[in-house]
Amino acid sequence: MAALLKEIEDQALRLTPMERGELIHRLIVSLEGEPEESPQVIAQAWDEEIARRVADMEAGRTKWIPADEVMSRLRAKINAAKTAPRQP
Repeated sequence: MAALLKEIEDQALRLTPMERGELIHRLIVSLEGEPEESPQVIAQAWDEEIARRVADMEAGRTKWIPADEVMSRLRAKINAAKTAPRQP
């Protein structure tokens, strides 16, 4: 199985960026199924969510975290994940 996976990965990396994006989309759909909503409905929902978040920021209802602190936390999580024992 590992050899087959490596062969597939090697072939996928030879695809163009657009082809790799399409492959990624197809793989995700194979795991999650097609979205229930149209792309337009999904885009509208994201627009509304973004507007809500901006309004919350402007009204002072959000907690601001400095970017360097966020990046530091992310690096720590990534390093912890890299050193954690792998599960079969």
